[in-house]
Amino acid sequence: MKNQKLEYQNTDKKIIILGSVIATLIALSPFLFYLYESVPNKNIWSTFLFEYESKGYKDVNTVMWLLTGKLVPLILLVIWFFTCRHWWYHTLLVPIVMYTYQIIGLFNEDLSYIDELQFFYMLPVMAIIIPSIYLIKAKMFDKLNTANKTITELEEEFTVRPKTIWGKIRQYF
Repeated sequence: MKNQKLEYQNTDKKIIILGSVIATLIALSPFLFYLYESVPNKNIWSTFLFEYESKGYKDVNTVMWLLTGKLVPLILLVIWFFTCRHWWYHTLLVPIVMYTYQIIGLFNEDLSYIDELQFFYMLPVMAIIIPSIYLIKAKMFDKLNTANKTITELEEEFTVRPKTIWGKIRQYF
């Protein structure tokens, strides 16, 4: 009994710590968005960790402005995806994939226009996610019409909730 109580206390502490990290990250998102302002207006940015040269853009500041404009919404969408408890949370994968492609395209120096062809790369992802969401919705309404359950009870029934974040990640692979 004492061992079980200690296990619950450790789990509660982990949940509190994880929630605090997520809340801090969300609260810092405006700061993260304006982080590009600390980057110099030069073609080469040298720090003690790395050196980045802007080849396809005017300067490094422009590249970082584009990066923060895509990375901050991506971070917020990923947090939303892993904390969402609704049955439709898989639809968040579409904008997550879109922002990921845009970030990859940002650093691909061969592309002359950013955000140009990402839609075509997203079509396979959307072709899987959109019909699966429709099927889940159809199944819910079928059960709603044949049973005496509310929409909230059906959402609870269709929601997949792994116990850990690692378990939630593992369910996709």
